[in-house]
Amino acid sequence: MDMSKIFLKGACPTPIGGQAVMEGIMMRGMERTAIAVRLPDNRIHLKTERNTQSSKWMKIPLIRGVVSFIMSLVEGTKTLTYSADVLEYFMEDDEEDEEPGKFESWLVRHFGEQAVWNFMLAFSVVLALVFSIAIFVLLPTVAVNWLDKMVGNDILLNLIEGVLRIAMFILYIVIIAQMKDIKRVFEYHGAEHKTIHCFENNLELTPANAQQFYTLHPRCGTSFLMFVLVISLILFSLLGWPSLMWRIISRLLLLPVIAGLSYELLKWAGRSDNWLVEALSVPGLYLQKLTTREPDDSQLEVAICAMKAVLVPADEECVEGICDLDGKIIEPLAIDRDRDEEEDDESDELEDDEGEEETENENDIEDLEEQ
Repeated sequence: MDMSKIFLKGACPTPIGGQAVMEGIMMRGMERTAIAVRLPDNRIHLKTERNTQSSKWMKIPLIRGVVSFIMSLVEGTKTLTYSADVLEYFMEDDEEDEEPGKFESWLVRHFGEQAVWNFMLAFSVVLALVFSIAIFVLLPTVAVNWLDKMVGNDILLNLIEGVLRIAMFILYIVIIAQMKDIKRVFEYHGAEHKTIHCFENNLELTPANAQQFYTLHPRCGTSFLMFVLVISLILFSLLGWPSLMWRIISRLLLLPVIAGLSYELLKWAGRSDNWLVEALSVPGLYLQKLTTREPDDSQLEVAICAMKAVLVPADEECVEGICDLDGKIIEPLAIDRDRDEEEDDESDELEDDEGEEETENENDIEDLEEQ
């Protein structure tokens, strides 16, 4: 791994960041966010929206790391869901999903599709948090508990717990990386990094220019997760090896501190290129080798569209629709849940009206026959 191709001399770090989604890329700039998705017919659907005003908490060191983590989790889940909705919207009729179940239909009918979607989004975020904390924070300390009588050294016990936690997380990444859809997401993740590298080095945003860069980037969220794992190992070791219950409680209470420290370390690593930063970034960069893949030119085109869409002047209107390779809308087309729901309701009402008319006609014919 050539560090000079990751910490590029002369590059101008940008606050623009991104996220790989289903068959696409999300780029978040200073003023707006863009989501570009490659459709089944090879066109690109683009949506931009203005960013909400930053919370006052984002100005306070350490605390902003916790806020940023929660916001990233919520926005990330929302963006992934939106990209899936876009792909579903443009599916051919023979590829459409099954009809929703009775319970889902009842929820939509009584609360509205948007309310149900918001609930499912919140539920997904909470479920992801609970799953992550249970598997990667609590399970390792429970699993190592039986070594208490065999290993008398508190530091060694904490070291074993931390190494087990890191190993479990890496194994999880390796397993999900075998899934076809996840492989595609990891390729778009690589396209995101290459595009940001290209922009930070003041090169024209083209697939050819972007391809010359690594898929690894020092400000990646994957590195943040590795910082979390390493910092948790250090902090937990300072607490000794109390009872299992106290260990569980202490690990839960320290999670915000770990998230805050990891965020500050990631920000520092993103704007520095000295030897210490490079050394601290190595574990996260190696983890990125698992979460990124080499993209093809078509995936880079999507990432470049998203990048160009957030580089427009601040006073330009937000857009949604089919775009060209420069991120310019050539066919306005909004993906609107409520509109689709209303159209379905109107279609059902039309079918009901037609059914009533047919029944009335049949009754009239029967009356004439009787006469």
